[in-house]
Amino acid sequence: MSEFNPSPITAKARPVQIIPSVLPADWANMGQCVKDLEDAGVDRIQFDVMDGNFVPNLTFGPEMIAACRKYCSVPFETQLMVSQYNCETMLEQYVNATKGPNGEPGVVIVHVEANVNLHRTLGKIRQLGGSPSVAMNPHTPMEMVKNVLDMVDHVLVMTVNPGFGGQAYIPTMLDKISTLRSHIISKGYEIDIEVDGGIKADWTLSECCAAGANCFIAGSGMFAYPTLKEGCDALREIAKEAQAGNILRK
Repeated sequence: MSEFNPSPITAKARPVQIIPSVLPADWANMGQCVKDLEDAGVDRIQFDVMDGNFVPNLTFGPEMIAACRKYCSVPFETQLMVSQYNCETMLEQYVNATKGPNGEPGVVIVHVEANVNLHRTLGKIRQLGGSPSVAMNPHTPMEMVKNVLDMVDHVLVMTVNPGFGGQAYIPTMLDKISTLRSHIISKGYEIDIEVDGGIKADWTLSECCAAGANCFIAGSGMFAYPTLKEGCDALREIAKEAQAGNILRK
């Protein structure tokens, strides 16, 4: 039974964003998949980039992400679950691949654990025309991102250990989300909080939203529905209900 009791939110909640991960998609038909996701009404599409070093899996390169752009105009988001070497040598390619159809900044997320020179990496993303954002693994304390919050547009709190889809949500991340949201408000930053890992249209999303998250990344939690629109609508409804104070419990 969850014992998390969210503190009252003292700032206006940021808009809900539903962001599917394409990990569960048919990779051989990815162009059609991103078009279908756009038609379903999603706010952004996430590409989980894994290099077999930072995480024990291998997924998408920048060429595949760029190839998907011609099939839809919905914003893209790239989460770089890669080594520092990979991030530094291929960052420009990923930033460019993630941009919108008219060169709009795409969200490029780098992990605090994988980037020793985090300020430099985030600054380069902005310089290259991307939207710099930072992610932290479940065991990483919120304090690890405090000194870069003035540089980012999003903070991603991982609610599973990165590397594979379909993992079970870790509920002890709620205090981290709550503390992060309070700090963002106290500093007056305009930052979205994302959560990723085991998020479904149930108490997992609801409690994360109550803690202060407003961007919800769902892979299997969205693709499990008969249609992608049903999945997107279900996730959005739970989030909006939570923002209104109707919080689901485990």
